[in-house]
Amino acid sequence: MKIYQTNEVRNLALLGNAGLGKTTLAEAMLFEGGVIKRRGDVGQKNTVSDYHEIEHERESSVFSTVLHTEWLGKKINIIDTPGADDFVGGVISALHVVDTGIMMVNAQNGVETGTEIIWRHTDNLNKPVVFVINQLDHDNANYEKTIDDIKQAFGKKVTVVQYPVNPGAEFNAVVDVLLMKMYQWGEEGGEPQIVDIPADQMDKATELHNELVEACAENDEELMEIFFEKESLTEDEMRKGMREGLIKRELFPVFCTSAKKNMGVRRLMEFLGNVAPTPDLMPAPVNNEGNEVKCDANGPTSLFVFKNTVEPHLGEVLYFKVMSGTVEEGMDLINTNKQAKERLSQLFVVAGKNRTKVEKLVAGDIGATVKLKETKTNHTLNEKGQDWYFPEMQFPDPKFRVAIKAKSESDDEKLGEVLHRIQEEDPTVILEYSKELKQLILHGQGEFHLNMVKWHLDNIHKVETEFIAPKIPYRETITKAAQADYRHKKQSGGAGQFGEVHLVIEPYEEGMPDPTMYKFGDKELKINVRGKEEIPLDWGGKLIFYNCIVGGVIDARFMPAILKGIMEKMEEGPLTGSYARDIRVSVYDGKMHPVDSNEISFKLAGAKAFSEAFKNAGPKILEPIYDVEVLVPSDRMGDVMSDLQGRRAIISGMSSEKGFEKIMAKVPLAEMAKYSTALSSLTNGRATFTMKFAEYSPVSHDIQDALLKAYAAEQEED
Repeated sequence: MKIYQTNEVRNLALLGNAGLGKTTLAEAMLFEGGVIKRRGDVGQKNTVSDYHEIEHERESSVFSTVLHTEWLGKKINIIDTPGADDFVGGVISALHVVDTGIMMVNAQNGVETGTEIIWRHTDNLNKPVVFVINQLDHDNANYEKTIDDIKQAFGKKVTVVQYPVNPGAEFNAVVDVLLMKMYQWGEEGGEPQIVDIPADQMDKATELHNELVEACAENDEELMEIFFEKESLTEDEMRKGMREGLIKRELFPVFCTSAKKNMGVRRLMEFLGNVAPTPDLMPAPVNNEGNEVKCDANGPTSLFVFKNTVEPHLGEVLYFKVMSGTVEEGMDLINTNKQAKERLSQLFVVAGKNRTKVEKLVAGDIGATVKLKETKTNHTLNEKGQDWYFPEMQFPDPKFRVAIKAKSESDDEKLGEVLHRIQEEDPTVILEYSKELKQLILHGQGEFHLNMVKWHLDNIHKVETEFIAPKIPYRETITKAAQADYRHKKQSGGAGQFGEVHLVIEPYEEGMPDPTMYKFGDKELKINVRGKEEIPLDWGGKLIFYNCIVGGVIDARFMPAILKGIMEKMEEGPLTGSYARDIRVSVYDGKMHPVDSNEISFKLAGAKAFSEAFKNAGPKILEPIYDVEVLVPSDRMGDVMSDLQGRRAIISGMSSEKGFEKIMAKVPLAEMAKYSTALSSLTNGRATFTMKFAEYSPVSHDIQDALLKAYAAEQEED
């Protein structure tokens, strides 16, 4: 295969809602470029993209697929991305390495949910976008309504380059207002006949051509001067203006296709080859040291790995973009994230599961390699002497969580290994073992996302699993001061055990002064602080431990044992076994025995005294509260608000953002179970949300009573 130079490479991501024909368009582009000999069909499960078993079952993309084709001396790298929001990781990783997004829109349905959501990601990553209106051959195709939808959703910078002459079942022609020609196709599509624009279309075409010329001129001062002088631009000048507009996100051209009939595909590829930005024209990425890394074939070699996967009979495949320099087969590079040397023994360009060996790839190109030892997604490979790395891709926080366990205990170890491998392939899957909850928790982007993980475990890796409801990480604390004392005494033949501890506990707040006196009823208790330990707790909050012993009634060597006993009770709170937090303890008195006192005695006495005091200190259960932001279309605002209020949400604000209403609320984690599924159902999938931990807050009395009863019943069962 020819070695393409940077200015001959185009990197594209096919974007949009599920069911728009992205995979079908990719198939047509590969066919036209000669990479495949015949076009596959999603329904027949024989496409180059969507080649995994689960994608055949669903008849839609679950993973992003890296592809390439060649057209008119250009290499076009294509990443076919999933449309479902649950698989947004594939979209974000693709957008990090491509230079243009091809946003597909269905001519029947107009702008759909996935399109709106994915648009936000292109905006966040500042990527050029070309719109492609597909399925213009459908009986219900409505081009005019679709173009209105696009302009309403994405603004006035959306500019028509093509429009269909006869949308619907008889569709076979478009007018191209950049070239001012009409393209016609036969029943088989493919190569068009290029003819003059018919007289009955000339007025419309001229009006749209003038709009396009003006839009092109607006993006370049030199072109603007030419436009004012001549009131027109040449084709090359228009292409230059469009390229500038794309890079600045000041112009979003619209093309027309029927991917299934292979109509409009060649012209789209020609436009992308002539106008879409080359990698070296895009803003240079910045490394961890804050320096730009220019896309220069003569620069030091640097690769960024944006995806890895395990393929049958081949092993691990790593997909990378050459960010700088030239990479050659057999080259040794340094993984700067791991400080490990890696040899790239083989280089490939890929088309789905098909791979073609190449000797080298230059800056801006996308390729793959296999069987590296330390390298995974988000890693940087540099030539020796370049110790920096690219920042990791940032993915949305998880929105859905389940507890997972193997049906057979003998599969526990294998389950952990497989889940870690899945997490490496899909960074939006997050795995954690919660020591607190004693559960293996799986986090993902939605219920469907995690069901896909379970499908892989059950069907591909042959580890039968079950999902169970994850417990809520409650916390326990106190609301007032309380005093208690406890004597631990045990005599059994030989040496006995003796330890007596008197202590006071109270709620801790940051900045409060050290204690000097406590009052319980009519009794005042003066204390003298001799020592203080401030212990930040791993689970949040603090424990403040005061040694207030005077007169040596408890030897100083026993104080760590008392603290250890208290910490054990903090780790398993007296109310529900949850972690306790934000408490300070003053040990002010006690007794010891010259022979029978030891560390275990004071540890047990300290733990028992703490538990007794805790129960009398107005104990309270705290629940985790999350900041939730929901982006919802205005026509579904009321339904979403009502649902949130039913989840004990406190609405903290509302605003408008890019055509959506934003609802900000604080919601208990206990009420967020399956919220992603419920929100999708309420809004037909048109809303999205984010959630981040905010704080712990006391639960209501009725909820606390219910939790205490549930814990008591659980203890009885055990």
